[in-house]
Amino acid sequence: MLPELPPQLLAALADAPLAIIVIWMMQLLRRDLAQRPAPPAASPRDDLAEFKLEVARTYVPLSLIRDLDQRLSLHLVRIEEKLDEVSSAATAAAAVSAQALGPRHIGFGPRGDAEGGR
Repeated sequence: MLPELPPQLLAALADAPLAIIVIWMMQLLRRDLAQRPAPPAASPRDDLAEFKLEVARTYVPLSLIRDLDQRLSLHLVRIEEKLDEVSSAATAAAAVSAQALGPRHIGFGPRGDAEGGR
């Protein structure tokens, strides 16, 4: 006759083979990662940037590159001017809001205090 085992022990015994398989798979993955060769020095992003530069040098006329550079520079100057305007407007608004306002009687005191002692 089989002894009666608690349900938690039976569940643990049933899960033991799965746990062993997971541990074995992790060990195989670690070993494979250790045997994998080191990645190349240049990343694919660097290779793509070099390729784009080579294409730009060989296929795009220099006049078009200069025209594009000039247009981008003009746009950046316009953006800078707009930022300067916004900055000066913000400075002016801060200066106006920092002016001292007259004394105000706002609060929860008696009505006579709020009206200036009438």
